[in-house]
Amino acid sequence: MTASTPEERLAALGLRLPAVARPVAAYVPAVRTGRYVYTSGQLPMVDGELVETGKVGTDVDAEVSPEAARAAARICALNALAAIRDLIGDLAKVRRVVKVVGYVASSRSFTGQPGVINGASELLTEVFGDAGAHARSAVGVAVLPLDAPVEVEVIVEVADD
Repeated sequence: MTASTPEERLAALGLRLPAVARPVAAYVPAVRTGRYVYTSGQLPMVDGELVETGKVGTDVDAEVSPEAARAAARICALNALAAIRDLIGDLAKVRRVVKVVGYVASSRSFTGQPGVINGASELLTEVFGDAGAHARSAVGVAVLPLDAPVEVEVIVEVADD
C-alpha cells in the first residue's frame, strides 16, 4: 500500500514530526495569514539541541562538511513541517509548498549553498510530491543564531478552512 498523506509519507521515510522547537527570541514558530503559512527560520534542532555548529565549507576554517550541513537542512525542514502542522492541525491541508529560503553559515570560499539547502527541498518533495516543488533562495551568511550551520524558512499555501 502506497503512503497517501504527508504524515504517512514521513512515516514511510522513517521520520516523525518532532515537537515544535521553542523560539530562541521574540517571535512565534509560524504565522498564518489567509491561505498562507510562513514559518520562522528553523534551526537543525533535535530534542532542543543543535545537531551541528559552525561554518560550512571545505577549507581548514570550516567545521561542518557540506554533507553534514545538507542533513541538518533536512532537519530544519522537518522542524518547519512541525511548526506548520501545529498551526493548521494536519499537513494534508497543505496545497503547495510555495517558497523555501535557506541560509548557510559558510566559510569565505564555499559556494555550495544550493547543494546544502537541497536537503530541505528534497524532503519537502518527498513529503508533498509535485506540490512540494517550490521557488527557493540559498544564501551564504557569516553566522547564524546559536552558531547553527543552516537555517530554513518555509512558506506553504493551505486549504481554506
